[in-house]
Amino acid sequence: MIIAVDAAGGDYFPKNPVEGALDALSEDSNLQILFVGPQDIITNELKNHSYDSDRVQIVDAPEIIGMEESPASAVKNKRNSSITIGLSLHKAGKCDGFVSAGNTGALLAASTFILGKLQGVSRPTIASYYPTLKGFRLLVDAGANLEIKPEMAVQFAKMGQIFCKHIMGIEQPKIGLLNVGEEDEKGTEITKSIHAELKKVEGFVGNIEGRDIFPAKADIFISDGMVGNILLKFGESIPDALMKMVGSAIQKSDLEANQIQSIQTVLKSAFSPFNYERVGGLPFLGVNGVSIVGHGGSSALAIKNMIKSAVSCIESDINGKIVASLN
Repeated sequence: MIIAVDAAGGDYFPKNPVEGALDALSEDSNLQILFVGPQDIITNELKNHSYDSDRVQIVDAPEIIGMEESPASAVKNKRNSSITIGLSLHKAGKCDGFVSAGNTGALLAASTFILGKLQGVSRPTIASYYPTLKGFRLLVDAGANLEIKPEMAVQFAKMGQIFCKHIMGIEQPKIGLLNVGEEDEKGTEITKSIHAELKKVEGFVGNIEGRDIFPAKADIFISDGMVGNILLKFGESIPDALMKMVGSAIQKSDLEANQIQSIQTVLKSAFSPFNYERVGGLPFLGVNGVSIVGHGGSSALAIKNMIKSAVSCIESDINGKIVASLN
């Protein structure tokens, strides 16, 4: 299996993409890595590592799409970028999947334009793992579509169910619609219309409120991309905020050093589900290929887990199952 890695993506390229990919290579004897990016910087970084050169290739992509660049403009004007060339190689069958910690908007735009959409999909979506008291659950949409229509929500729900069942191991995933109340009549007119359509989908449990997320009243949280992205970024901020609050309280206490160490150890363990490194990245559901996006600050561990996510999606034939579900 060949996975193309964006060696010029994220805040810490090429070090973290190269290190993470080589770590994945060492753990999977069936894996081959295709680094895409400026050849000179990849070659120089590889000099710092020991690896099986027969399982590593470099494809020169001299242009780099910055994290703050306009997605549409970047994809249109930088045809020789690591994202564009990497996805084009995937489209041409030169690799089985593509992973990047680069510009999310550019990666989504390029994935949709170059790979196209799966049969029956109206709009691809970004799904994200979300920590709950029962483990990770799925938030859809996490920022790709700021507004959604009822038919899109139905597709998101069905794609989410496929992902939950075959990747996350949740046998009968329940679907909940994020809303301002549990009653059917709550929400805006579009939310009510979405609710009416989701009622036709097996596994739909109705509206859920913000307080229902951590107890995992549902396994898939459906929302528009604006609400979903706000919720995602809020969740990411929780561990740091709470650690600072607890740290401030500790400073005002008369606890001994060993007691403080015990508290810090417990807190680190408790907040571990919020650590994005554990999952690395997620696919754009609905595109005709395997395109995995990760956090801009991805560590080498996160990159390794992104590659593992790509392998899981390929081996599980997620896209084939999505097409069958929608059609």
